Amino acid sequence: MNRFLSLFLLPLAILSCGKAPVEDGGTAAVKLSAPTNVKLHKATETSLTFQWNLVEGANGYEWNLTGASDSVRGGKTSNRNVTVEGLEPGTAYAFTVRAVAGGEVSDWSAVLEASTSGSTPLPPSQEDNVVCVDAPLVVEVGTSATLGTSGLIRVCRKDGTVVDKIDMADIAKVNILEDGTMVPVETINNGTVFHTFMDALHSTRWRPVHYTPVRLEGGKLVIKLHNEALDFGGSYYLTVDASVAGKAVAKDDMPFTTKAKPSGTTVKVASDGSGDFCTVQGALSYVSTLGKNDAITIEVADGTYRELLYLRDKNNLTIKGASRGKTVIAYPNNESYATGSGAASSSKPAIGSSTGVLGGRCLFLVESCDNLVIEDLTIENTFWADDHKGQAETIYFNGDSKKLTIENCSLLSWQDTFLCKGSVWVHNSLIAGHVDFIWGYPQACLFEDCEIRSRAGGYIVQARCPAGSKGFVFLNCSITAEGGVSNGSVWLARSGGDTSVKDNVTYVNCSMTDAIAPAGWHTGKTPTPSTPSATEGWKEYGTTGVSTASRNAYGKILSAEEAAEFSSKEKVLNW
Repeated sequence: MNRFLSLFLLPLAILSCGKAPVEDGGTAAVKLSAPTNVKLHKATETSLTFQWNLVEGANGYEWNLTGASDSVRGGKTSNRNVTVEGLEPGTAYAFTVRAVAGGEVSDWSAVLEASTSGSTPLPPSQEDNVVCVDAPLVVEVGTSATLGTSGLIRVCRKDGTVVDKIDMADIAKVNILEDGTMVPVETINNGTVFHTFMDALHSTRWRPVHYTPVRLEGGKLVIKLHNEALDFGGSYYLTVDASVAGKAVAKDDMPFTTKAKPSGTTVKVASDGSGDFCTVQGALSYVSTLGKNDAITIEVADGTYRELLYLRDKNNLTIKGASRGKTVIAYPNNESYATGSGAASSSKPAIGSSTGVLGGRCLFLVESCDNLVIEDLTIENTFWADDHKGQAETIYFNGDSKKLTIENCSLLSWQDTFLCKGSVWVHNSLIAGHVDFIWGYPQACLFEDCEIRSRAGGYIVQARCPAGSKGFVFLNCSITAEGGVSNGSVWLARSGGDTSVKDNVTYVNCSMTDAIAPAGWHTGKTPTPSTPSATEGWKEYGTTGVSTASRNAYGKILSAEEAAEFSSKEKVLNW
């Protein structure tokens, strides 16, 4: 039976006529509410940690985890979280949980799909020595292997010319996270000396970033070469010193060729090697070489793509995932790893020279791109700190007078999730964070039919908009908070205190929860203007779910006539 079909049948088989089974074979009436807000808290190669909201009246919980082989694991916990260990790396699972109180049980929660990390798929074509130009190179080294601190990984053309090199001595410049991801020991800035555990992402310019060149996964050494190290249709060989991971690879051990350059207006990305590229950045770098205004679509297959991204000077591009929940671009970046909002250089940094520019803390840096469309995928900046501090954008759309559309996506981080300029429409999407997690300098940025989710107490918006702009507008959105966020701990906006820009933020016909502070607008710094009008400052209309009677004077309750100017995409964006 199909795994997901069997999973959805599972709760139906368990529940019958409003009754739920108990251990002695009898039944009890369902009175408890099913757990809500079930989330994946953490994933490693062999474990998944889930959490959910407290169910009133429950004294415990039962859970089930279904794997790819239809195997079902289950258990009980008295907490509202559980860690399931002993799982297969790089494997998809589906989780559901229900509340228990004595002999009573609730309905099962909505099913949550999640995957363990690790086990980068070996492209099937590598067996025939033909791989994507950006495919990982995989060497069997055994499960007892460890990464060394010396030795070289080289890739050479057939004639012996070295085209890429990874020096394991540079491992001293990174910290290795639990899942094998490598992050800088010291913050990268424009004076940082460029080394082989860094990359330069190319899209007409070069963005210097940290990256993970090697991983040990399930007895394999997975090697990720630098961006654009290989040419289309080239012949190469790999050499690895024994000190890298305990196994030497000689010239004749691993020859390979790369696929030919793709053709047409659709480019396919798949981590298993079945597409034109194995990485999203590989596709972005390639489409940047095509006509600037040519309409191109990048189709990204389901999978988790662990990489930072860069795109510049490419108009009319659509990046389309196979599915919002299963096409995931995820990597940790943060102000403590790479300072600044992000920029790139006109020349590629040389090993041993300074980077020259601030590659920045965002996951996806977009510069000077018009009519960019991103749809049906998830982008998550996976930086983690117990205090959630540190700016860590998923996207920085740096394009004055440019257009961006985000359709049916999830953008996840903590502080500063989404940063934009220009004209932006975000539709039917989730934006999650906790401090100024929507911010920037837009002419107009419309969030329509979206969920805006606070992950902890904080501030939703910080606007720095030009005079005369619509600024940030939330239309028909759900303003929510994760379980555990205290009532009254979330503010609709706070000001940066800069009188040269406008704090233009408008909420129209939005539902809100008690997590929103009754006063609404934060008073730490005086907004500009301090007295809002129908066109400038902090405003709302048609709020439901909470009372607006206690809103402070920094915010204005609009009339229906005034709110009409913010009531559609056409009126806000003029598209």
